[in-house]
Amino acid sequence: MASIDALPSSSSEPQNVRASDISSIKAFTESNDVVASIPSLYHSLPHDDDVANHLADSIPVIDFSLLNSQDPQIHANAVQELGKACQDWNFFMIINHGIGESLMEEVMKKSVEFHNLPLEEKEEFKDEGLFPHIRYGTGSHSQAEKAHYWRDYLRVTTFPEFHFPHKPSGFKEVAFEYSRKTRSIVRALLQGVSESLGLEPDAIIESTDFDSGFQKFLANLYPPCPRPDLALGIPPHTDNGLFTVLTQNEIAGLQLKHDGKWINVNPLPNCLLVFPGDQLELVSNGRYKGIWHRVMLNDWFGPCK
Repeated sequence: MASIDALPSSSSEPQNVRASDISSIKAFTESNDVVASIPSLYHSLPHDDDVANHLADSIPVIDFSLLNSQDPQIHANAVQELGKACQDWNFFMIINHGIGESLMEEVMKKSVEFHNLPLEEKEEFKDEGLFPHIRYGTGSHSQAEKAHYWRDYLRVTTFPEFHFPHKPSGFKEVAFEYSRKTRSIVRALLQGVSESLGLEPDAIIESTDFDSGFQKFLANLYPPCPRPDLALGIPPHTDNGLFTVLTQNEIAGLQLKHDGKWINVNPLPNCLLVFPGDQLELVSNGRYKGIWHRVMLNDWFGPCK
């Protein structure tokens, strides 16, 4: 992980700001639109900023339709490519995944609509602990964090029981369909991963009790940051599940670490970005590892995740 140090505060930053004073980065930026800097508690400058842009085009792309092919040879080739992507890169893009572009656009649209709700409406779902089914906030658990990050989030449990905010209108229905389809994709990926490890297709599904396991829906918003050189949207981390499936808008910011270098991720149109997680690393006996990734900021609106 990148080492993160607190930087000295700037004389132009908002004064006497505590983490408890900020329940929404979006609301804070909109109420301080003349501020040229950010509170020092959000200063988190990574030291290992060696970015290898030339590797971005080498990120593996998996054609999901080939993985689902009924032709044994086509399927076997796709399984081999999936295993290679998991082992060599710990990350890949999926094309031809079967989720319509209109549904993906609607999920993004409704996620932005939620973040655009008045703050008092979103505070109905305010972060009040580690395990609520619906949680809105600005960090994993803001009161316990020593460093703070420039994002607002909505995190919801959507399986085995489906929970979701009742606003904005239509968000719940769109999220239900998107969650159902992404879960189906992950199930097929786990079957492919099992085969790539020389196991029966359902080996990982059965050993992890996947069909009763938890699924989370997470919508991150990274508001414009006046000093993107000082702050992070999300710090370097790995994810703790089997797979994370991500879609983002057209604003760049996601980076992953490969061979010791950070790489900007430039998604293909209508693709899904897939991160193997720590749980997959465990069930594959360390063969397929969770990948370190982070979100860098811009001074314009950034991706939803």
